[in-house]
Amino acid sequence: MGTIGDFKTKTIVSNIRKIREFRNYTQDYLAAKLQISQNAYSKIELGYSSITLNRLVKIAELLEIELADIISTDIEEIIRLKLQLKQAE
Repeated sequence: MGTIGDFKTKTIVSNIRKIREFRNYTQDYLAAKLQISQNAYSKIELGYSSITLNRLVKIAELLEIELADIISTDIEEIIRLKLQLKQAE
């Protein structure tokens, strides 16, 4: 049985992938910005590699989203609300 930490990690890496796809960014693009290989970045999104707080903050900056949003369990709702706000501008 997984721990709460395992669940939270899976949520975070899943949210990173969803936000990256929402922004139409490739893994190659983010990997280059993070100065790591695409393979290393892929391992982050798959949850195979640990992610440091510094790297998580950098990913949030690159994805143009608050760190709190990345660790949220309801990222689809956050993306939907951000789309509505953008369309209202």
